[in-house]
Amino acid sequence: MSVGEEVICRPLRTRPLWVFVGLGAAGAALAAGRLVYSGGFVDGWVAGGLPAALVGVAFLHAVTLEVRADAYGLHSGSRLRRRRSTPWPDVADLRVHIQYGRHGEEYFRVGVLSRDGRTRRLPLPLSVSREDRADFDATLDALRVLHRRHGQPESDHLVVISKRVAGRGVAVPVILCVLLLAGAGLAAWFVPVTGATKEAWTSAVPCAAGTPSAERRECLTTLDAVIARTEVGAAKQPSRLYFADGRPLDRITVSREGAQGFRAGDPVELTLWRGQVRVVTGEHQVWREHFTSAGSVAVLAAAFALAAGWPGARLLVHRRGRRLPDDEVLPSVLPFLGVLVVTAVWLLPLCYLHPMGLPAAAGPLAWAGAGTLGTLGLLVLAWRATRVRTPRPDAAVPQKPSGEDVFLAARFLESTTYNPNHFGTHIVFGDGPPAVVPHPGPGRFAAKPIPVRRLTVEGVRRLRGGDGEAVPRGWHIAEIDDGGEPVRLAAAPADLTRVLHALDAARASAEAATPSGA
Repeated sequence: MSVGEEVICRPLRTRPLWVFVGLGAAGAALAAGRLVYSGGFVDGWVAGGLPAALVGVAFLHAVTLEVRADAYGLHSGSRLRRRRSTPWPDVADLRVHIQYGRHGEEYFRVGVLSRDGRTRRLPLPLSVSREDRADFDATLDALRVLHRRHGQPESDHLVVISKRVAGRGVAVPVILCVLLLAGAGLAAWFVPVTGATKEAWTSAVPCAAGTPSAERRECLTTLDAVIARTEVGAAKQPSRLYFADGRPLDRITVSREGAQGFRAGDPVELTLWRGQVRVVTGEHQVWREHFTSAGSVAVLAAAFALAAGWPGARLLVHRRGRRLPDDEVLPSVLPFLGVLVVTAVWLLPLCYLHPMGLPAAAGPLAWAGAGTLGTLGLLVLAWRATRVRTPRPDAAVPQKPSGEDVFLAARFLESTTYNPNHFGTHIVFGDGPPAVVPHPGPGRFAAKPIPVRRLTVEGVRRLRGGDGEAVPRGWHIAEIDDGGEPVRLAAAPADLTRVLHALDAARASAEAATPSGA
């Protein structure tokens, strides 16, 4: 990276990438040589060399990537891809997008917001660990300096798009919700089919003499057979019974326990229904095919529908926060998860016991009615709990008896002399000056007094993506000037109001106690 009128960003670690490029080139040479030598015949060497060549091409693109910014705009491309340029006047803002790995890893990338509202992410710079975060921040700062100098940014602060903010896309929740609802509908469609099949099997009787062949599928037919050998599958592998001379059929698939109960040479009686063996009866063992009940399928359908409520709740919360700035954190959807769990407690047993619909009996109807009313009540509470709360720093503060220490969960997000290495988790005030402590009390052990006289509160706002994910979603942020250095104080809305009032009162007391000529 070079700073000034030009910023150039290339991959930080290119040696491993060049190794894969070399392997790809070797694979391409091997595949080409084998094709020429074999006269165009594709063998194992060619099949292995071609994928290696494709991997080499991909890594060649990665190792030659370059993002360059100058007085005219942003330019990105590689030796395998045409350079793409965006003039600074077309760039509305530069943002940080946080992507998440499978195991919770965080990858930081730079996003370019165009004037038409579209966003694209630059391939570089890229931060994949704490070690390269400093280089990422320095490159981003240099890009923002050029943007301010040659363009017109829409915002002064850095917008950070994390998984908790309003500007995050909703494609994944939409797809997941649609798939789960489709699964619920498919399972619900099978409920009557499954119920009718099991009822027909339960009511089936042995075939009478002279029953026409067309009707013998619906009655029970018995045949004698001899076990030739058994095959007991391991773990989730199928188990099978083989019959001597392949009569009346070669083999059937049974449960693992069923296969273990039979031995080679055992005479058995087979019960057929609808053209398939449903029961194998031996002298010491009986295997019966399991028929899924309609209640089980109804429970599966209800479970899919309830599971679809989770991404649906995310879409609902995102919809409610559509007017928020892109980097403001949305309320948590955990209250709706509680509604789904409580609904599952009464709905799943009801679906299992009455899969085909509620009977006219008073018990099931009362059960369903009470459960529905409980779910509706919890939905109202969840709706209230997930509303977007506007900061109110002038709200009334409950009074506490003088001389009593009050510990509130609040933390400064910057490392300062009174919050070294972010050690503070609570703020205490009351019987003494306000201080930062690493515990919820009692006592002021390890307390660091807050220099209230040099702190000036500039405003209170909602949580943003750049405030970090360690701060709970429902907290608010007070932006404070600490002798010319900006600091942020995070706490729950009511607690933050009390802390700010305590800081104002302590500052007023300190100024009143200072002589006028001092």
